[in-house]
Amino acid sequence: MAYTPLHPQKPLSVEALYTVHYFEYSGSYAFPGETHDFWEFLYVDKGILRVTAGERTWELSTGQMIFHQPGEFHALSALGVAPDLVVVSFACQSPCMDFFRNLITHAGAEERALLARIIEESRAAFSTPLNSPYTTLMERRTEQPFGSEQLICAALEELLIRLIRHGDHPAVKPLPTGSQDETIARVTAYLEQHVENTLTMEQICRDNLIGRSQLQKLFHAQTSGGVMEYFSRLKIQAARRLIREGRLNFTQIASRLGYQSIHYFSRRFHLITGMTPSEYAHSVKILAELPGTSVDDRTNNG
Repeated sequence: MAYTPLHPQKPLSVEALYTVHYFEYSGSYAFPGETHDFWEFLYVDKGILRVTAGERTWELSTGQMIFHQPGEFHALSALGVAPDLVVVSFACQSPCMDFFRNLITHAGAEERALLARIIEESRAAFSTPLNSPYTTLMERRTEQPFGSEQLICAALEELLIRLIRHGDHPAVKPLPTGSQDETIARVTAYLEQHVENTLTMEQICRDNLIGRSQLQKLFHAQTSGGVMEYFSRLKIQAARRLIREGRLNFTQIASRLGYQSIHYFSRRFHLITGMTPSEYAHSVKILAELPGTSVDDRTNNG
C-alpha cells in the first residue's frame, strides 16, 4: 500500500525570540519608550497603566493586552497602582500578523494559560532574569530542560493562532448563569473586594449563598488549594503591591490588610513568598523599579 504524506500547513511561525519578561513594577514606574524591528505584545496581569503606541495613548487594565508592530514607537507608565506585566518580543514574518496591527484585546482563560506556560518555560530555559526591563539578550542555561525553547515558541504560536481565531470577538466571554465557573468568578471577585478585611469560611459561604463543602470542592478543582489559602495569597499579593508603591510602612500594610500583628504578617509573607517583607523590599527587583532609592531608604520603610 502506497501512502501519500500530508505536510501540515503552517500559516504562522515564530522565527526568533528577543525577550520574555514578567515585571512587577512600582506604582510610579515609567518607561520612556523605544522602537525596534520586531513584534512585541504587553499583557496586564494585574493593575492599570498608560501605554503609548505611535501617536496614540490608551489606559489598559487587568486582562488586556496590546500588540506593537515592528517599527512602532511604544512607551508605558504606571498610574499609581503597581502593575504586573508580561512582555514578549519576537520575530514573525507571516502575512497573518497583519491581524495584530493596532490590536488591543482581552485574554481569556486559554490565553492566560498559554502566557503562564511561556513564562514558566522561559524561567527554565534562560538564566537571564525575566524582571529586568533592560535585557537585550536572553542567555541560555547550560542545562536547560529538553525542548524548552521549542515549547516556548509552540505556546506563543498557539496564543497567536487562538487570538486570530477569536477575530473581532472578545477573548473573555460572559460566563453562563449558574455555572461552576460563574461561582468561582463571583467568589474570587468577592475575596478581592474584601482583601483588606478579616473573613471566615462561614462568612464567605453565607455572603455567596453556597455550602462550605461545595465551595471547597470547586476551589480545589480550579486552584489546587482551599478558599482560605487563596484568600491568604490574595492578601500577600496586595502586600507586595503596597510595598512596591512605597507609601506605607510594613506595620501600616499589615494593619490595612487585616493582620493582627506585624509579626504574624511577616510570617505569612515569608511562608508564601520565601522572603521577609524587608528582603522583598530590598530585592534587586524593587531597587531597579525605584531609580535613585537606596538600600538605606528602603530600610527606613520598616
